[in-house]
Parts: sequence; C-alpha cells; structure tokens
Amino acid sequence: MSGPTLNRVVADFTCESTGGKPVRLKDLRGQNVVLYFYPKDSTPGCTQEGKDFTELHTRFRRQNTRIFGVSRDSLASHEKFKAKQGFPFELLSDPDEKLCRQFDVIHEKSLYGRKFMGVVRSTFLIDADGKLRGEWRKVKVKGHAAAVLEAVKELAK
Repeated sequence: MSGPTLNRVVADFTCESTGGKPVRLKDLRGQNVVLYFYPKDSTPGCTQEGKDFTELHTRFRRQNTRIFGVSRDSLASHEKFKAKQGFPFELLSDPDEKLCRQFDVIHEKSLYGRKFMGVVRSTFLIDADGKLRGEWRKVKVKGHAAAVLEAVKELAK
C-alpha cells in the first residue's frame, strides 16, 4: 500500500474520536485538515509533538485548519492523554489500524534490536476540497508543527 496521492482527493474515512463524536473526513470539507500520526500516547516525542501543535493551534484555526492526532491507542487512553496535556484538538483512535493503513504509516521498526510493526510518525495536510496537499514522513518532532503551519499558509496564497 502506498497511501494517498498528492493533489488527489483523499478517500473518505470515519474514525472514533475524543469528545464523543466520530470524525468523518467528508464532514470537514470547507476546512483544511492536518492529520498527524504518532506511535503512542504519553511518550516523550508524542507528547512534545502534541504540545507543539497546541502552541500553534490558534494560528492553525485562523487559517481555517483543524488538527487531529491519530494513533492506535484506545479512546480511553486518548481521553487521558488529551486531558493531561490540555490538547485543544481531538485525538482519533485507530486500534484496528484501518486509518494507519490507508495512509501507509505502519512499517517495520527496530528497537533495541527487536523488529516490530509500528506507526512511523507522519503528517498529512488535506485542503478544504479534500485533496492531499502535503505529507511529511519519518517526522522529527522539533520544528515540525511550525513547518506544517507554513505549508497551511501557502495554501491560502
């Protein structure tokens, strides 16, 4: 699987979300959407990435952009993570990896010599018409949220 294609409409999806309402991509038309996939709630890199998007959240909203964090963690885990960190955006729960596979973010990883299948930190920018306008794979957290915001601003030009 290769994931969505740049400048093409992203296939619709529905995913369970914090806040009690499922999120459906088609319902978000008219707004830009940032989907950032991360490996695990409450781990250092994932926490920092969420904090960075939180810090810029108001600026994203000014650009008519919604942010959603996505991982395989349960909704209960997401609710705790979101509350503890004060994230102003929703987290999507993808325990069956359907959304992760749609965006091709599940790959073989290695930790302490042990190989396993895991989420590769990745971000996708979908425009107000539902087209993929940006993708970042194998993301390094530092400076990433700001780079995504710059790409969102470019869409407005």
